Amino acid sequence: MKRIFFLTVLALSLPIASFATSTVDFSNSGGTLSGSNLGLMLSGSVLFAVNGLNGGSIITGDNLGSVTFTTGALISGSLQKGGMFAGGGSLAITGNGTSGLPNGTIFSGMFSGPVTWTLLTLGNGTHNYTLTGMLTGSLEGVVVQGAIVQLTVNTGASLFSGSATISSGNITLSTGVVPEPGSLALMGTGLLGVAGLLRRRRRS
Repeated sequence: MKRIFFLTVLALSLPIASFATSTVDFSNSGGTLSGSNLGLMLSGSVLFAVNGLNGGSIITGDNLGSVTFTTGALISGSLQKGGMFAGGGSLAITGNGTSGLPNGTIFSGMFSGPVTWTLLTLGNGTHNYTLTGMLTGSLEGVVVQGAIVQLTVNTGASLFSGSATISSGNITLSTGVVPEPGSLALMGTGLLGVAGLLRRRRRS
């Protein structure tokens, strides 16, 4: 009876160990953020760091590729004072073949919900805007379950007037749960053992 209990607990605990979350970070800078009540658009932004792609370590360079996006239309607030843009639109991360990165699309997706546009006035009178939103899409053929993009824009003493150069950007992609073959095999062995013991017990 103790052996059956132990194997049952083992089999039930293995599914937790057999799944892991894979996260990839992309950093970009420069480029022009332009916008109107119809939405925001980023163009010409350079990708300069990638961390965790295909389980690899961080890759850095002056120009590894590009990041572009568009949002949906403004649904609340204003361009100058901050507000909310509708989801949809598109976001693409493209590599240029440098440092082992693909020469082409790395990630392609869209905003899965509203995009927040926040104004922060600093102590010296300058203005920082941050853009944050959630993404869904495909990372080199793998469906991304959750993603966050954050963009920072400093417009100096002026408020955003429809166009500005971005200071920095960061996109974190999570590919969600990924089965680990060794753990899945161990789970299967444990379940077979439990089934065999229960069968013997019934016969006796």
